[in-house]
Amino acid sequence: MNLPNYFKQAIDKGASDLHLVEGSIPSLRISGELYPLGDEEIPAGELKYAVYSSIDKGTKEKFEEEKDIDLSLEFYDNRFRVNLHFQEGHLGLSARHVSNSIPSPDEIDLSPIIYELTHMKDGLVLVTGPSGAGKSTTLAVMLDIINKERRSHIVTIEDPIEYTFKDRQSIIEQRQLGRDTRDFSTALKYALRQDPNIIMVGEMRDRETVRAALTAAKTGHLVLSTLHTSTAAETVSRIIDFFPTDYQNQITNQLASVLRAVISQQLLPRRGGGLVAAREIMINNNAISNLIRNNQVGQIDSVIQTSAKSGMFTMNKSVDDLLRRGLISEVTATNRRRDLETHATYY
Repeated sequence: MNLPNYFKQAIDKGASDLHLVEGSIPSLRISGELYPLGDEEIPAGELKYAVYSSIDKGTKEKFEEEKDIDLSLEFYDNRFRVNLHFQEGHLGLSARHVSNSIPSPDEIDLSPIIYELTHMKDGLVLVTGPSGAGKSTTLAVMLDIINKERRSHIVTIEDPIEYTFKDRQSIIEQRQLGRDTRDFSTALKYALRQDPNIIMVGEMRDRETVRAALTAAKTGHLVLSTLHTSTAAETVSRIIDFFPTDYQNQITNQLASVLRAVISQQLLPRRGGGLVAAREIMINNNAISNLIRNNQVGQIDSVIQTSAKSGMFTMNKSVDDLLRRGLISEVTATNRRRDLETHATYY
């Protein structure tokens, strides 16, 4: 099979994602919807042969051992974040198209309150949401603002590296798991000895990474990271739940003091094509901090709803704002509100 041709079609059609699975029809995700590429299934063995011809021996051996791997591949001067996996014994490939340039704040509709967060000197700022919600892009835009406006030392720890930066006002070091460091928590530990001002952690996946991020934020560094959570309240709960019960009181106190903000986002179909971000924004003011410290996470939503003057936004309010501005349709807004109600009931 001609693997590069599939990536070329993804580029030409403006797809955000490419899905190739042996035994299934190839597909592209365009403006949030999946579309088939032709009507022929990929024969067993062909994708594996094509992929193995495109990666080095070490990557192939690691994939065979772990059965899942993330990596970056480049086709036609375009970069892709690629996940390789097995399903029913056959190879599967999911690729996310990464822009060659970092978008401007206006291009991703970055709000003034998020811009203000880039001026923070320390603490923890989290961007959350499901896979494909644009978390990495939002972080990249925030780092690019810092790079242009502040004389700082920025260290990123990523798996894999997506956006690449050029030094402007700041010095930026980008470290990739597997190539430059072993894991997030180890890289975070040693990053503190590298005189950083800002540390970006691609994802807080485990207890040790969370612990290291909280320590870095507590010791005078600005830490930016992501979690796969849907709301600010869920984000706080997830962080606390990483730790055993007898340790949670210490964690709530530490989190209450270092957390600066949670930005929870979803990508919605934009009217006329493309995608637009809806964002819930929680700023850790005194009221939020007290709720976290007392582990009263269920009341966080109420504080967000009544704190618009502090720059906070509920997801519903963000959706309504996008509708008012004509960026999404009434159908999209209604469906998103229904999803939020279902999640809130479940949560």
